[in-house]
Amino acid sequence: MSTTEIIVLVVIVIAVLAVLALVAAMMNKKKAERRRHEAEQLRTEAVSHRGTAAETARQAQEAEAEAQLKRAEAERAEQRAAEARQGHHVEEARTEDAIREADRIDPDVDHTSDDYRPGTVT
Repeated sequence: MSTTEIIVLVVIVIAVLAVLALVAAMMNKKKAERRRHEAEQLRTEAVSHRGTAAETARQAQEAEAEAQLKRAEAERAEQRAAEARQGHHVEEARTEDAIREADRIDPDVDHTSDDYRPGTVT
């Protein structure tokens, strides 16, 4: 191979490498542009979801406030039920006291018996 052929071959190889480098640079540029566009789309979607996130946060706060209200109502209802149970027990005790008193003064009832139960005549 002559020197001229070697120089031509080297020039061709350098030209091919330059073309390959240029193609690679263009591909990288297109890829970067595509990724910029994709990133912009993601940002746009994220911004549009901010409104949705604010709405869901508001809904969550409303639900929590409603739950607190329901808990307070349930506590008040439980308190009323406890008071009603207590009132019922007091009335039962008064009734039993009255029956015991009646049994105590009734000469036909042995209120000192071991098997005595208020209100039952034995």
